[in-house]
Amino acid sequence: MNIVVKSEKRQGLGSNAARRLRAQGFVPAVLYGESMDSAPLVLSKKDIVQILKLESGENTIFKVAVDADAYDVMIKDLQVDPASDELLHVDLIRISMDKPIRVTVPVVHRGEPIGVKTEGGFVDFITREVEVECLPRDIPESLSIDISELHIQQAFKIEGMAIPAGVKIVTDPATVLVLISLPHKEEEFPGEKPEEAVVEEPKEPEVIKKERTEKEEPEK
Repeated sequence: MNIVVKSEKRQGLGSNAARRLRAQGFVPAVLYGESMDSAPLVLSKKDIVQILKLESGENTIFKVAVDADAYDVMIKDLQVDPASDELLHVDLIRISMDKPIRVTVPVVHRGEPIGVKTEGGFVDFITREVEVECLPRDIPESLSIDISELHIQQAFKIEGMAIPAGVKIVTDPATVLVLISLPHKEEEFPGEKPEEAVVEEPKEPEVIKKERTEKEEPEK
């Protein structure tokens, strides 16, 4: 897939200029990388959103056109408004197609574990993505693992993954990806009613008790 994103060099800097760009459907960006100075750019917000919707997401390799040049790039970082989810800024990094890079890819799970199906356990997803190193053209969209043979209290670790050719796992091989856990025990059996507490009447002080007894005794 050859994706080319057009850009313009950004002239006005500062928060006010950035707000005006976003109001017009653009997003401020910066391009940097090996053997080049950082360049402030203006991109179409629509182009970036379409790239993020692809299966490869932020790991998508595309070209950004700057004047008469076009560079192979990836999205290095995004700034998003937490309240409105508006895209505020994009960092692009220039890459070389013949040099290995490190990226993070998601882990996809296949199969229903034996520990869930017949032993009453549940799947605890410990680690959902791993870091890999490979050439840009070899970046996998995801890494798949089969967890159907896992029993209660068994784990699937990175060292058990099937890795595509040309891809090296950077994350510690002993990292647990999935654990089949036991359900939490309830403190009380279902339907069991707690014992009713016995409420004791407060005892009267000895002085008051003695006075009351003396008053109740008939005079001789």
